[in-house]
Amino acid sequence: MAHGQGIENACPRGVRRKSWTGLIALVAALGLLGAGGAQASTVTVGSVLPIEYTSTPFGQVKTMFNTAIPERGANLTSPVSGAIVRWRIQGAKGGPFYLRVLHPNGAGAYSSAGTSGGATPAGTGVQVFSANIPIKAGDQIGIDPTSPTDEIGIAPVPNASFGFIFPPPPDGATVAPNGTGDGEIELSAEVQPTPTVTGLSVGVGSIAGGTEVTITGTDLNGASAVEFGELPAVGYTVKSDTQIVATAPPSTEPGQVDVTVTTVAGTSATNPRSDGFSYQACVVPSLKRSKLGAAKTRLRGHGCKPGTIKKLGEATVKTGIVKSQNPAPGKILKPGSKVNFELGVERKKKEQKGKAGK
Repeated sequence: MAHGQGIENACPRGVRRKSWTGLIALVAALGLLGAGGAQASTVTVGSVLPIEYTSTPFGQVKTMFNTAIPERGANLTSPVSGAIVRWRIQGAKGGPFYLRVLHPNGAGAYSSAGTSGGATPAGTGVQVFSANIPIKAGDQIGIDPTSPTDEIGIAPVPNASFGFIFPPPPDGATVAPNGTGDGEIELSAEVQPTPTVTGLSVGVGSIAGGTEVTITGTDLNGASAVEFGELPAVGYTVKSDTQIVATAPPSTEPGQVDVTVTTVAGTSATNPRSDGFSYQACVVPSLKRSKLGAAKTRLRGHGCKPGTIKKLGEATVKTGIVKSQNPAPGKILKPGSKVNFELGVERKKKEQKGKAGK
């Protein structure tokens, strides 16, 4: 049984410095070193990469994938939906190799849901490759070689098993495995979960924009977009994996929209109860023929305020009705905008007064 090529394990003295350089590169790739930006949280799927393994030829160009991983805490399937952002192999020789996402159909077959670009290992130790492959909760991962002579590490873990599909299925195809084997394939992946929005510090704002909103949620690090409905935020700052501060953009009309966050792992699902933001406005109503009290009530109900009131002729605040207004009905303005109007007397009433005088 061979041992894995560790960073310091069984290395000649002359190459240890190079190995430590490799360790630093590996740690940085895994997001363990401090950096200018915060790393998004990830969930590991697949092998725990045991130290002991045998580099084993594929024998065919086929997809190999684990079917049982007994170690405590190991995830055979992805517990979350999102995107694979990194993947690892150990004991690999040859290549390029391709990571494949497999979706179990519940009846013993698997659908191919996507593949990575080719990656060639520089050695048989742990190799880390970047990726951006969508994955859903319940999906598994597999690996494809380029040549039958390519090799991958298989660890002698009790109760571990793997399967294979020959030839590798094209994306979208659903096929059953051709066979199985004992042991654990040295293959794992890091899944960044799709972000979620669980609350907003402010749920309302002016259509003029500019409202500062603190967005709370999960897996927000690495946000590439924050949107209010279909409008991008004026600006945003990722404070942590659970908090973003964003500035609402202007809107052309009032109403509720969903605030969403997008990362490499996708866009947060909408839920008006947790991500709903209501744009408020003064939607100027028609005041014509309304008495003063009714006009004021109607204005306030539409997010507006009474402005300058001009009385024409014999009109009083009690007898006058609205003859004209400015702005016109239907205009959409900032909440609290003022509407000016003129009060006049109905002609019929004036005529009745004239007749009574005779």
